[in-house]
This record gives sequence, C-alpha cells and structure tokens, in this order.
Amino acid sequence: MQSSPFSHLNDQQRQAVTAGLGQTLVLAGPGSGKTRVLTERIAYLVRDLAVRPYHILAVTFTNKAAREMQSRVEQTLGDPCRDLWLGTFHSVCARMLRREAAVLPFDSNFVIMDADDQDTLVKRVLKELNVNDKLYRASGVHAAISNAKNNLMQPKDYPRRNYRDEVIARVYERYQQMLLQSNALDFDDLLLWTVRLLQENPDVVERYGRRFEHVLVDEFQDTNTAQYLLLKLVSSYHQNLFVVGDEDQSIYRWRGADYRNVLRFEQDFPEAKKILLEQNYRSTQTVLDAARAVIDRNPHRTPKHLFTDRGSGERLVLFEAADDHSEATYVVDLIGQNMAGDRKAGSRFAVMYRTNAQSRLLEEAFLRSGLPYRLVGAQRFYGRREVKDLICFLRLVANPADEVSLNRTINLPPRGIGDKTIQSLQAAAQRAQTTPGAALLELAAKGERSAAFTALGGRGAAMLLDFARLLAGWMEAARQEPLPALFDRIVTETRYEAYLRDGTEEGEDRWNNVQELRKLAYEYQDRGLGPFLENLALVSDQDTLPEDVTAPTLLTLHAAKGLEFDNVFIIGLDEGLLPHSRSLDDPEEMAEERRLFYVGMTRARNRLYLVRSRQRSSYGSTEFSEPSRFLQDIPSALLEERGAQRRARSTRPSEVQASWARWETPVPAPRSPQIIPPPPPAPKVVQQQYRPGMRVRHPIWGEGLVVESRVLDGEENVDVAFESVGFKRLLASLARLETV
Repeated sequence: MQSSPFSHLNDQQRQAVTAGLGQTLVLAGPGSGKTRVLTERIAYLVRDLAVRPYHILAVTFTNKAAREMQSRVEQTLGDPCRDLWLGTFHSVCARMLRREAAVLPFDSNFVIMDADDQDTLVKRVLKELNVNDKLYRASGVHAAISNAKNNLMQPKDYPRRNYRDEVIARVYERYQQMLLQSNALDFDDLLLWTVRLLQENPDVVERYGRRFEHVLVDEFQDTNTAQYLLLKLVSSYHQNLFVVGDEDQSIYRWRGADYRNVLRFEQDFPEAKKILLEQNYRSTQTVLDAARAVIDRNPHRTPKHLFTDRGSGERLVLFEAADDHSEATYVVDLIGQNMAGDRKAGSRFAVMYRTNAQSRLLEEAFLRSGLPYRLVGAQRFYGRREVKDLICFLRLVANPADEVSLNRTINLPPRGIGDKTIQSLQAAAQRAQTTPGAALLELAAKGERSAAFTALGGRGAAMLLDFARLLAGWMEAARQEPLPALFDRIVTETRYEAYLRDGTEEGEDRWNNVQELRKLAYEYQDRGLGPFLENLALVSDQDTLPEDVTAPTLLTLHAAKGLEFDNVFIIGLDEGLLPHSRSLDDPEEMAEERRLFYVGMTRARNRLYLVRSRQRSSYGSTEFSEPSRFLQDIPSALLEERGAQRRARSTRPSEVQASWARWETPVPAPRSPQIIPPPPPAPKVVQQQYRPGMRVRHPIWGEGLVVESRVLDGEENVDVAFESVGFKRLLASLARLETV
C-alpha cells in the first residue's frame, strides 16, 4: 500500500499545505517546520492541483533560504522546476525591472549599489550641497531616505516638518538624481521602482497578475509597506496569496519591517484562512515554556501554545557574574570544559548578545583560553577592500555610467590620476551633458581628436587616455570572452597582483581573497557578468556563513534569526542592554526588544544559559546594573540559579572565577580556623611595550594603529585600530603583536 505524500506532516502542517484557494495566513511558531510547509505547499500545487511552476511565485528574505526551498521542492517532485519564480524580494524585483526597463528611466543593465556605495554617494551629495556632515551624518541621512523609500515616498513626497527634514529632502532628491545618472539602483529602489512599475502601468500589472496564479511568502512578519503592497499587486488577479510568518519573531523594525502587516492582512482579507503551527521540533518543553512566558506579555499578537515531543529537558541556567569580565570568562570556561578533548564540540555552542560591542570581552576571553571561535558580523568577504576593488572594475565594465565604481578604480592601482584630473573629467562631462564614463569611451575611440582630450589637455588627458583604452578593451572582452577570462585580463592589465602582494602576510591574505572571488567567477562563466554582479549585490550576511562549523559562534541576537544550536548563551541580560536603553520610553521598541529576546531563547535545542553582570565597566569606571525586566517574567521553577546570587557576595572577581568549576557540581565548603592573611604583595612593575601612534601587525587581523596603552591589574592592555576589523582591546602578553 502506497503511503500518503502527507504522512510525514502533523495535522496543522497538513491543513496548511492542502489549504484551498484564496488567502491563507499561516502563523508558524519557532521550530515548527515552516520551510517544510512552504516547500510542500509548492509541491502540492504542482503535483496534486496540476499548477505549472511557471504560474507560481515564491519569495523569501535570504538567498540561502531561497536555495534551500528550491532544493527541497526539486527533491520532493523529482523535477528541476526551472520555470518556478523563487527568490528573495530584491532578486525577484530586479528580474522584473530588467524585463520592463523599456518603460523605466534606467537601462536593463543597471547596477545595484551595495551599502558602502550608498554611503559613499550620500557623502558626495552632502559635500556637493555644502551640508555639515557632523550635524548630518551620512549613515543617519541614508537611513531616513531608506525609510522613506520603504514607505513609498519619493523626494517630492518627503514631509518637511522642520529644517532637518528640509535638508534630508534635498539630499534625497540629489541622491536619486545621481543614482539615475549612474544607471544604478540601491536596495530600496528595487522595491520602490517595482511598485511604481506595477501601479503606473496597468498592462504590466495585469500581465504579472495573470501569470502568477499562486503567490507564496516566507517570513511575512518582516515585510515592509512596499513589500506588502507589492504582494497585493502581483496577486490581484487570481487572489491566491499564501503567507507564512510569526509576529512574535519580527525583529527588524529598525530597517522597515512592520509586524502589523500580519494584522493588516487579516483586515484586508477578512475571509482568509488562519492556521497556527504550534508543534516545535527544535527545543525542549522547558525552553518553550520559558520563551512563552516572556513573549505572552506582548500585545497585538495571536497567542500560540507551543509544545514538543522532545521532553521537558533541563532547566535554564541563570548566572549572575560579578562583573562583565567575569561574565565573559564564565561563558568561555564552561564552553572550554565541554570542548575538552573534542574541538568539533564547539559547533554546538553559540553566544548571543544585543550589540556588536559586547563581543570584545568574549573575544579576549577566547584568545586567552586558546579556544577557536567564529565571529558572525565581522567584515563580510564582499566588503573587503581588495574584493570590492575587483567588483567595481567589473561593475564599471558592465555599466560605464557607474560613477561610484569609476571613482574607485580610475587611479587603482595608482597611475598618476589625481583628484584634480578627476574633477576636470567630471566638469568636461557635465559641459557635454554626458557621464564621465561616456567621456572616457569617447576618449578611447578618438584619442587626441576627441572633445574630451581637448577639454582636459596636458598630462592629465594622457593619463586618462590610458585608462580609457583599458576600459574600452575590457568592454569588448566582456562581449566576446567568458567571465573568468575578463577577470584575469583586468587583474593582469592593471598589475593588481603586484599591487597587493607586497611581501607581507596581509598582502598574501588579500591576494587569496582575490583568488576566492575568481573561483566564483568560474561558477558564472556560462551565465555571464550581469548575473554574477547581481548575485554579489544581493548576497546577505547569513548567505556567507559556512555550512561546516567546528568552533563556538559569537553573534548578535539579530543575526541569530533562522539559526539553531544545541547550547545557547545569552549574555548582557541587564537593563539598558537587553532591553536596550533606547527602548525604555517607547512601547513599540520595548515590544521589539522582547521579541528579540524570544528569538534568541528559541534558538536553543537543549540548554539555555541566561547570563548577566552585577556591574559593568564604563570608560574607566564601573557602574552597577539592574537585572533585565525580562528575567522577571520567567517562572522560577524553570530556572536554576548560579553565580553571585547563590553565594556570599564577593568583591573580588578572581574568587568568583576560581569557583565556577565547583558551582557546576556544588560541594559544601570545609570549615577552617580563622587565619590572618599576609599583607598583599607589592604591585608588579610592568614595562609598557607599546605607545599611542605605533603601527603594529597581528597574525590574523593584519596592520593597525595603537590608540592607547595602559596597565590594568598588572597587565598591559593595548587599544588598536585595525584596518581589517576595526577597534580591538588586547592583552599585550597574549596578542602576539609585532611593531611595524
């Protein structure tokens, strides 16, 4: 007897997968198998309802999730399903915009500006408009512009309630002009222009509406205003919209996500079916009960009764450290005990925190212990200088109008083209009502007879002519040669290898990164330069995480979304850290902080450690801290308390540190006669090796500049600003620094 294709699904999952036509809202608790439901739903449509993959659109938020869904669908159906539109919101929008570029104010070969490019462009605008960049920081201005785009505001729609709004509106307008002049879009534009495309072109929205008989959405709680409207537009004809999400896991409000879209969905589609997925396949019941106790205090949500077949499991550990140094050492010591003799055991541990800055003490503790660790949220591979250099060369070949890439590469490696020459090129292009890239191509074609050469004149024109001929040659090669050949040609003709490989270890590391990018170019040799660049522009941090991890993972709670670990430590559970101080006077922000803690708690499969500190260092002094209010919501029956609150209050952190191993298996302290302690030894005189302004080299992080050196507790502490990873505070005796 043949088994049912749904025999591996629980009742709630089966109900969701086989839901009828119309709108369906699936509220999926953490670890409840939402990816399985989505992929099985697609398979059900194709296999049981005979819907062609061509007529299905499925969107999610990361390339990694999209690849996993595609793989699962193909495995279930035994068919490659090439006609299925499945990808991230941004990749789907980019695909539409390239197809419909004829009715848009940019060409189909537009480039997508990444976060660094966007920041660079905003800084250019601030400088051009003579705006004080100390009062109007580029990151803050761009955040305001991004928020406006996510709410479908064009520059003319931007509200001008005060002088700051007026400045941002002017910057926004000029920023958009520069993007279009460069035939470029930023991430938010992909959504904004797609919505405008569908709203302003009835024939286009009807064509896509008729095509997509079924629209499926993952992580619906993370959609913003633009994404919600986009989904309504593309599903407007057949009205089959299937969304999966969980308002309790909406943690990206700061980048436009609005959990209230779940409420809007129920209001806009009152006949929609609502299905809850409540069986958890990840965590123990104790972890789920503790997490529910925290999240149930949030308003405007659908209560979910999470349950599991995995058993009750062990109680949560609540540890109170004497100070933040002790907090880090406790976590690392406990992980080290569990890793003893088995390095691969480290993959079972994750340490989560509210802000990136909290990783510093953890990193130092791992370095002191000699244990490996993986830091999520460090500089991304695609953000490294040498990788970005090569990407910009390739982007310029694909789109000579891209001024950001042109400005980065025109004198790279240094070829004598200074700022004055670049400004002259820009001025000449402006007078000719063209772009600097187009002026360079004219220079390459006509040489000294070109208007650009005459306008520039002198040595600058000759230097620009050399680069212009290189660019024209690369563009010709891009039309005739495969991508790896173009890549090699650019590296060779710019002498980029010699520029990087300067005989240092850092230079070798940088060259290895270039070779790694070259490997990716080979993977795209049959698809071409355009798809290669689009993939790089849309990749996210989670897409770059290695699958095979053997070390403990350090990451922020925001980065933990979608991940799971056997053992999870959440540190910094103090008022002002979690919840963050910015949320204390804002109920919506406080609700998001609670959701963030809930997401972190539900990443744990087996053990969950909640860690806080009685006092924290603050710019050379210490401040006492209060326990996070979220801890009060967890029933005491679910907690096992360890640390300072379970022992006599000690003012010496070293006493606490020395006792941790015993606290794991408590033993009664032996009675002993009173002994008068000897006088403390004279403080050790430490000869400082480093001074501010010295350049040093670290075996992993490369070169950096010493910012400050001080002696604390008999050890020299060095603050170093590294070029590769930014600011680090190190123990001189362990850091293996070399002076340069």
